[in-house]
Amino acid sequence: MDRLGKGSIVRPEDVETLVYDWGTIRLLSEPKLTGAKRMTCGLVELAPGKGHDRHNHPGTEEIIYCISGTGEQMVDDGGTVKVGPGASIFVPNSAYHSTLNTGKQPMRLLVIYCPTGAEEALRAIPGVKTLPPGQKA
Repeated sequence: MDRLGKGSIVRPEDVETLVYDWGTIRLLSEPKLTGAKRMTCGLVELAPGKGHDRHNHPGTEEIIYCISGTGEQMVDDGGTVKVGPGASIFVPNSAYHSTLNTGKQPMRLLVIYCPTGAEEALRAIPGVKTLPPGQKA
């Protein structure tokens, strides 16, 4: 991680990887890493055919930006919508949502949570495995 004035430059290989049965997340900005006070940001990879089950983040808004891959997104218990590269999904405060990778390649997503706190919930999910920076899942 490099410092830039009061900011930080963080690369995925600089941070730990949280590994789940559906894929991984690397938290690129969070209070303990960058000192962020209002938002958390992470890079998610969903394995082909895998996804996040229906869940919510109480008291938190989320933006999901699809970098690559194809999938289906559900927000606020509505129907699923096909998403792919360039799609930006806004998940309102506490709304239930899910994401499923319907493609044959990993689906890469940038996620932003506001306010901070989702990072602690992600670390507390039963079965999560934490790999040190630079180690591949």
